[in-house]
Amino acid sequence: MSIAVALVSNWGYLVFSHKQPPVMFKFIFRSTVDYQYQLLRCNVDLLKIIQLGLTFMNEDGDYPPGTTTWQFNFKFNLTEDMYSQDSIDLLQNSGLQFKKHEEEGIDTLYFAELLMTSGLVLCENVKWLSFHSGYDFGYLVKLLTDARLPEEEHDFFQILNLFFPAIYDVKYLMKSCKNLKGGLQEVADQLELKRIGRQHQAGSDSLLTGMAFFRMKELFFEDNIDDAKYCGRLYGLGSGSSQPQNTISSAGQEETNNKH
Repeated sequence: MSIAVALVSNWGYLVFSHKQPPVMFKFIFRSTVDYQYQLLRCNVDLLKIIQLGLTFMNEDGDYPPGTTTWQFNFKFNLTEDMYSQDSIDLLQNSGLQFKKHEEEGIDTLYFAELLMTSGLVLCENVKWLSFHSGYDFGYLVKLLTDARLPEEEHDFFQILNLFFPAIYDVKYLMKSCKNLKGGLQEVADQLELKRIGRQHQAGSDSLLTGMAFFRMKELFFEDNIDDAKYCGRLYGLGSGSSQPQNTISSAGQEETNNKH
């Protein structure tokens, strides 16, 4: 983490991805208004993060010399922690070694202490990038506060904006990009980006997310993303559940969406 402290002043775009057991619990709520947040809250509270990837980039999409991506593997016990077998099989096939997670994994409280004092959070100059970011930042808020997520969505966003003042969700940006659709790998294929590392590993996913962000910024936003429309929005949550007003083609032309 000391290396991250040294990097952040010049490489202030931090791309984040994580791995956790998939959504395992579905609930019935009295209102559907904030269903997606309540679903996220319940699952984040009950499940544990398995792996986290961080990639450093600068405002031009360049990488620092040497190592650019770090992958943190957390303590996870297959005999004690909740998960679905299908998800564990997928992660094992992608190279995760759960015996090492159990015996050598990082304690989440220790990681949270390091992150809190790293200069990566509580800083407006650090831009956090992620793909379909709700669960990513749900787990980070849980780590940093060492508490369950707030019951109300607006309280969650207040805490989120305190720790991470500048967030860009690539999945939310896609709402304004004509013909871009699908998950991270599908989007990367459409943008003709080549993955480095293995799919379904947090480090590789974070690097690919950063590549996608800067390619989209160039092709669809003329290298200028409007913070008023996109900064702090999480796909499917809060204001991020609504559709931006315009769709932008790769030629930079805006088309008004059908509002019906």
